[in-house]
Amino acid sequence: MFTGIIEAIGTVSDLRKEAENLHISIASPISDELKIDQSVSHNGVCLTVVELSPGQHTVTAIAETLQKSNLGKLKRGDFVNLERCTRIGGRLDGHIVQGHVDQTGTCIHIEDQQGSWHYTFQYEPSHGNVTVEKGSVAVNGISLTVVDSQADRFSVAIIPYTREHTNIRDVSIGSTVNLEFDIIGKYVARLLTR
Repeated sequence: MFTGIIEAIGTVSDLRKEAENLHISIASPISDELKIDQSVSHNGVCLTVVELSPGQHTVTAIAETLQKSNLGKLKRGDFVNLERCTRIGGRLDGHIVQGHVDQTGTCIHIEDQQGSWHYTFQYEPSHGNVTVEKGSVAVNGISLTVVDSQADRFSVAIIPYTREHTNIRDVSIGSTVNLEFDIIGKYVARLLTR
């Protein structure tokens, strides 16, 4: 379980294919604090640390993860949002994020609002995922508040701190992002379709 509050930005240092799996090595400020078998969110995807070396760690993404997220598009040098799982009894500063990406979306608009940025993301609505205004959504693992909700798209406002301390700064029009919709909203939507 995560909160969507990004701890650090890692840099992809190596990518290695093995059958259908992709081993991703990340250099980051928190890598030396991790341990083998630990769960860490990478762009919102919960992955297990399988290897450690000084200043970096390695995780493995299986075929299903690569199909449902943007991890298969990573290149050496790309930046990745990192968050360790939340501690029981800790503060929930963002919202409940499971680290299970529902689907990807595409950035279709960015507007500089002289002190903040307005990002709009479009997604395929046939999967049954929904957003609501003032509700929560995780974009590349970042807990964000929806400011405009439509059937196949939503917008979020990004403050300077978030832009500086996450890889949202590297998202441009056409970029693919990982989306995890609010777990409570998903349960409500499922109940309403029964």
